[in-house]
Amino acid sequence: MRKLIIIPAYNEGMNIEATVKDIQENASDFDYVIINDCSKDDTLEICKKNNYNYVNLPINLGIGGAVQTGYKYAEKYEYDLAVQVDGDGQHDPAFLRTMAEYMETHDLDMVIGSRFITKEGFQSSFTRRLGIKYFTVLIKLVTGKKITDATSGLRMAGKNVIKLFANSYPKDYPEPETVVAVLRQGYKVEEIPVVMRARQGGVSSITMKKSVYYMIKVSLAILMEALRGKR
Repeated sequence: MRKLIIIPAYNEGMNIEATVKDIQENASDFDYVIINDCSKDDTLEICKKNNYNYVNLPINLGIGGAVQTGYKYAEKYEYDLAVQVDGDGQHDPAFLRTMAEYMETHDLDMVIGSRFITKEGFQSSFTRRLGIKYFTVLIKLVTGKKITDATSGLRMAGKNVIKLFANSYPKDYPEPETVVAVLRQGYKVEEIPVVMRARQGGVSSITMKKSVYYMIKVSLAILMEALRGKR
């Protein structure tokens, strides 16, 4: 089985070396590709210096465009599964083998790493946890499926979902919307418990103002996705 780690990276110069080292030590049976989303810091120079496998985007596409580039890469090179691991060090690669085994043994199309099943590790801020619970309720209403951590970026996709995401992926704040899209297509999705870490360096791009926009935009996108037929 060919397995790919997609690492979206925007201004992750403080974290990218530690992220790749963590992957090499704890998920050595996975290939990886860094999607440098036109970073303004030294992310690209670090990738070149260390001879990392990377794709350099000439313009900033945002998290959605960067991740979709990774799925296009996975589809082009015929990977059996692809998993997103953020470049900020929050996702622990030690869980990837467990996720892959769970996906295979349960014949799933997607596995989501959830921090809220066993409630260990970094749990995010109180306001963000409220937002996540809101999306849990909304997704359950439109799909019938309870997803405890719909904003988790640690998501593993099989070939069917790789193809779906390579063809269509939201530009920003994509996680809850794409979970709904996958479920609406009739694909099988499950969560397993993982332990996440706080950002290892740098600053999150999600401000309070963006959080309000996020809640409104994603809610509308989920409702629109629920009204669409299967593609």
